[in-house]
Amino acid sequence: MRTEKVVILTGAAGGIGIATANKFAEKGYKMALCDIDKTGLSILSESLVQKYGTECLLLQGDLSDDFYLESIARKTEEKWGRIDVLVNNAAWRTIETLRTIQINTWGKTLKICLTAPLFLTKWVALVMEQKQTGGVIINVTSIMSERPSGTSPAYIAAKGALESLTRESAITYGRSGIRVVGVAPGFIETELSNDYTSPDGNNISDRIIQEITDYTPLGRGGKSSEVAEAIFWLSSDSASYITGTTILVDGGFKPNFSKYSIKKQQFPDEF
Repeated sequence: MRTEKVVILTGAAGGIGIATANKFAEKGYKMALCDIDKTGLSILSESLVQKYGTECLLLQGDLSDDFYLESIARKTEEKWGRIDVLVNNAAWRTIETLRTIQINTWGKTLKICLTAPLFLTKWVALVMEQKQTGGVIINVTSIMSERPSGTSPAYIAAKGALESLTRESAITYGRSGIRVVGVAPGFIETELSNDYTSPDGNNISDRIIQEITDYTPLGRGGKSSEVAEAIFWLSSDSASYITGTTILVDGGFKPNFSKYSIKKQQFPDEF
């Protein structure tokens, strides 16, 4: 069934973005797709049009660019006259520690992962209020905001602040019928989770992933499609009384204290 609803999706050309775009397109949404990757956006748009007949608005640009950021809500409203859902999914980070972080990487990470979602929320919510349609804003955060690794201080700070902003935004816009919800993925199998290297430049992602899954009750990494399902459900009427909170999509990673390899040493017949 087609719908007249419109969604803005940032980070659309990445793993979670592609899965989320497909989910909304499957449900008939018109889509404003935002990403710095022009080729990736084109490939995604062609796929969505071919599979679902989706109406797409391609908004290629860098979220750290103020002029581009300001244009997203405006161009979407000009195209379709409404905005129903905003998914703040885009992310950028470097792998470094507090001992090595530079002010430029700190600034860029916060600009993309925190400042951009804040102002997109402000501008999209303004459209929703003017049209009196209500709407939903989804902020994609991270389990790392509560389970930091010590290797991405700017990213962790930005994602923690984004969860606080989710609560603040929900309180600000709730009486306008706008819900704001966070989705915090755990380890999800995307390009961003496969860029860990040792000091000599060797990729050690497989070893790190093995360690993470050893802590995960479901015993595997998540799929982008599983995060997309959560995002879409939270944006739907099925979640109409959920706002101001963050939903974990982490396979049970957060509450688990010890590795399953250790549990098996203690209770070999039970784990």
